[in-house]
Amino acid sequence: MSEPAGAESGVRSPDAAARLAALERENADLRRRLDEAAISPGNLAGRSAGSPDVPGRHRSRSAAAVVLIVVGALLAPVGVVAAWAERTLTDTDRYVATVGPLADDPTVQSALAGRMTQAVMTRIDVGSLLDSVAGGLAERDVAPRAAAALPLLEAPLTSGIESFVRRAADRVVTSDEFAGSWERANRVAHEQLVAVMRGSGGDVVQLGQDGQLTVQLAGMIDLLKTRLVDGGFQLAANLPTINATFTVLQTPQLVEVRNRYAQVVALGTWLPWVVLLLLGAGVVLAVRHLRALVVAGLALVAGMLVLALGLAVARGLYLDALSGVVLRLDAAEVVFDQLVKFLRAALRTVGVLGLVVALAAYLGGSSPSARGLRAGVGKGFGTARAWAEGRGVTSGPAGVWLARYRGVVRAALIALAALVLLLAANPTPGLVVGTAVGAGLLIALVELLARPQAQPLPQPLPSTRDDAS
Repeated sequence: MSEPAGAESGVRSPDAAARLAALERENADLRRRLDEAAISPGNLAGRSAGSPDVPGRHRSRSAAAVVLIVVGALLAPVGVVAAWAERTLTDTDRYVATVGPLADDPTVQSALAGRMTQAVMTRIDVGSLLDSVAGGLAERDVAPRAAAALPLLEAPLTSGIESFVRRAADRVVTSDEFAGSWERANRVAHEQLVAVMRGSGGDVVQLGQDGQLTVQLAGMIDLLKTRLVDGGFQLAANLPTINATFTVLQTPQLVEVRNRYAQVVALGTWLPWVVLLLLGAGVVLAVRHLRALVVAGLALVAGMLVLALGLAVARGLYLDALSGVVLRLDAAEVVFDQLVKFLRAALRTVGVLGLVVALAAYLGGSSPSARGLRAGVGKGFGTARAWAEGRGVTSGPAGVWLARYRGVVRAALIALAALVLLLAANPTPGLVVGTAVGAGLLIALVELLARPQAQPLPQPLPSTRDDAS
């Protein structure tokens, strides 16, 4: 005989009541958590002012963040130039590394050889030498026609001597001895350059009133005279000390740099940190931090592109200003490119850093594409981990620990990468990319090894049905 429907309902009612009570407890717990989140310190100010004011407060924060990021991006090119100028002025090793390679450049070597040849030829008076020879011939009763023909030899003799001196100068500037002499002279010259910038004057490096930065060639010309004597031109031994100079750079802005040397040093020391502080403050103040970090990174890239464009324009204006003023415009072009070599490297480094930061912030953001990419990568890691565990390979308790503290580990790896870049003496684009790739691989390894702790299977609810029945 079948049981009544009401009896079956009565048997099941205690189970339904237990489930309903559990759902009510979960609902109350969720409400309590929502209330605690609503009155947390981060939301207390907004709730005290009333919910309608929260959008306005967010707009104010966003506007302030935009202002800070824009100001930081505008100051970034100035900060890079100031840091480059301060490093070049105060670091002797950097200065030597900047101007040292000029001794190996064929264009500069040709210009230096021509300048030394010109300086030597100004001290050799071929006409006076021929007059002395003519007087000697007259004392020895040589035919007057021979003596009268000597002045006709002045031009070819001058040309021959000049060619001989020029060949000797070419051998001097291409020798290993000259390269070492050039490096040593520039190392000493840097101290003189700093003295000039401080207004103390200098002998090796001189700064003219019109902004000509010149290097004394007296020591190199002495080397040339020695080579001339060794080659059989004994007249060179009687030449006095020749204080010729070679113009390294010529621009009126050098006078302004000299007059404001202390300000340039202070600006180059502190302005890059001010730029980082402004960009960081803008990111922290923004409502969406990762989105603001993407904007800050791209703003740095834009600032470096503007600096690169400005540098190209400045190069053209500099060469146009020297056109018709210097004899070797091609040498001035090489010198300018060498002097700004580290500046170009710095702007490329900062630009690549901005791209890396923007990419990292995008990958960690909340956009659908970023979430989908992270989900795909996480699924791939989970599949690989399950495949390995199925064959007895597991990260064990260490993997469980990594899964529990993976956020802390990721933050530590990112901080370590940033510290490597900050402490690098000469950061380069390669160092930035290598550090970013290394940090990314380590983070990926952490995600692969992180092993979620196995959750116990839920126990079935005890049945209230009377088995016997």
